[in-house]
Amino acid sequence: MTTTRLPRLTPWDPATAHRFVTSDGTALHIEDSGGDGLTVILLHGWTLDHTEWHRVVHTLTGAVNRRLRVISYDHRGHGGSAPARPGTATIAQLADDLAELIADRVPEGPIVLVGHSMGGATIMAFAERHPDLLTRIVGTVFVATTSGGLSNLTFGLPRWLTPQVVKAERRVNLRLSKLKRRSLSRRTATFRPMLRFLVFGKKANRRDIADTAEQLGRSNPASIAGFRISLGEHERREALAALRAKPAIVLAGGADRLLPHQHSRIIADALAAELVIYPNAGHMLNVERPTQVAERIAHVIALAQSREG
Repeated sequence: MTTTRLPRLTPWDPATAHRFVTSDGTALHIEDSGGDGLTVILLHGWTLDHTEWHRVVHTLTGAVNRRLRVISYDHRGHGGSAPARPGTATIAQLADDLAELIADRVPEGPIVLVGHSMGGATIMAFAERHPDLLTRIVGTVFVATTSGGLSNLTFGLPRWLTPQVVKAERRVNLRLSKLKRRSLSRRTATFRPMLRFLVFGKKANRRDIADTAEQLGRSNPASIAGFRISLGEHERREALAALRAKPAIVLAGGADRLLPHQHSRIIADALAAELVIYPNAGHMLNVERPTQVAERIAHVIALAQSREG
């Protein structure tokens, strides 16, 4: 069997940034493949940026369908985007940013939304806040995400340790909110052991762990602290009902310590969608299993197009 050598994640380069400015004046970094077919919008996770999708984009616009238009961007407070303005580091605001981006950059034509972790939560908030745009959405893919219950995370530790884990996380979040962006970026190497344990599965690639730490280092500390609070308030299982009639698939890592696959099962049940669990993969499915993730996205696209046809 021939093994395809995947490219490493694209280095972040502000010189190549494309800007989309929201109605409140926040500049977002956006990447657009420019295809003339159906549009796929990829939404990244908390403390990450659009580069986590690079390998998936490489497969979608190459081996899958060169006509696909694939858009990925950095949420406010992440990557090459501006920090979240006071009071805007919320999942609801990310949903509004997505709605504005669609209105400006994809004013017509079918769209498939793909969300990883906080990106999946953003899709749920989008369905809740912008029902008028749902006729444009012909399919969804939820990757290692949740519809709620984040106040009870155990991070793969024994349940009896939960109170101590919650207190420790709150202290970390408070300290994080007071850091400067430059200070955070200098500490990326210290995050690697934590990321290796928390978001990667078995046999994780060291370069992938380092790239993920670098994405964290590009985040705005105050913004990501605010988003963590908003994630704790995220309870949107009921919002999934608006997406139930559309082709969908839910993907999870069997070794995900951050969001165990039980979270994905709840989403799959709410959508009446297929749930695919990758036994030895962690939270970073689109990095650990990029070809498989791209194939599942392509499957949803094919289902959506068959219905349209």
